[in-house]
Amino acid sequence: MTDDHIDWDRLRAARRACTRFLSGSRPLSMHERLTALLAAVEPGSYPDLYGNGGPVRELEERTAALLGTEDAVFFPTGTMAQQVALRHHAAQTGRQAVALHPLSHIERHERHAHSQLTGLRGLWPTTEPRQPTADELRGLGEPFGTLTVELPLRDPGFVLPSWDELTELVAAAREAGARVHFDGARLWNTTTHFGRSLDRIAALADSVYVSYYKDLGGISGAALAGDRTLTAYARTWRHRYGGQLYQQWPAALAALTGLDTALPLIPGHIRHAATLTPALAALPGARLFPAVPPTHEFQLWLPHSANALNTAVLALAEQEKTWFIPEWTDAAPGLAMAEIGLDGPAQEWTPQDVTELGLRFLELTEAAERAATD
Repeated sequence: MTDDHIDWDRLRAARRACTRFLSGSRPLSMHERLTALLAAVEPGSYPDLYGNGGPVRELEERTAALLGTEDAVFFPTGTMAQQVALRHHAAQTGRQAVALHPLSHIERHERHAHSQLTGLRGLWPTTEPRQPTADELRGLGEPFGTLTVELPLRDPGFVLPSWDELTELVAAAREAGARVHFDGARLWNTTTHFGRSLDRIAALADSVYVSYYKDLGGISGAALAGDRTLTAYARTWRHRYGGQLYQQWPAALAALTGLDTALPLIPGHIRHAATLTPALAALPGARLFPAVPPTHEFQLWLPHSANALNTAVLALAEQEKTWFIPEWTDAAPGLAMAEIGLDGPAQEWTPQDVTELGLRFLELTEAAERAATD
């Protein structure tokens, strides 16, 4: 079932009807979303106006407190927040080059906004599917004004450096006279791996971007955090980029709810995920990347076509009301890959459950492959 052949309406309907979820969760209706927002609203409270006051300002203050920064600025998108951060650091250093990984979100998923809008250019310390090292940064051979580190680095498999590797990388950037920006869309789930609090991690950088819908279950929105020089600049450029919306209180309310309810659960999700990953790794032909995931998010590779695997996803959902591992893509000859997130619903699964459903999933996959050749 390639993208061209997926019946998206059928797939969405099957997902909504599922009662068990391993990777992912049942999508909420708009009514359910609005009901949850209503529960988070104090009677007599008022919205923000152009990003000032209301739940937006409350969210900014709470985020700054969590990250240990002087201030934080709410943005409608992470792409906008990151471009403002890179623009600021280039202005501070007078250097247009940015050291970053070629598989980073900024390089691959933001339509080259840093070069198209600001005239910046990327330098790649490494092309390996892992975080760069301090020695690789020192070996760039030309000046750069900003080091950007995506934590975790999603596209190669949500990979993280060790704490020592991260501090050495940041130190190498400081030696070069550069500033440091953390693409922390999923920074929320790094504390267990690093063994440090969010503020300790954020203290390594000059600016930190965090997302409110990744891991926290928000509707949309992001924040850029740092010192007051950065945030004053950010508010100016947020306006210039068209991000000063009239009201953004629904997104802010959902984010505040996520900080209250989802954030405290993440360490438990990571611990439970560690009990389930061996069962996934033991499925016939399976490979995990990383082999020992540092968070509850990682890649699973299987020796089947994405078409057959996606067909099995739909069959398992419709026949057994179980949403197992969706969204497979052909990633190499004879291999397909899916990103997995073992968060809230996965807490109800045991390793035996994963093994039993995994083998059933592979049976359905093999049946789809046979049907495709008949």
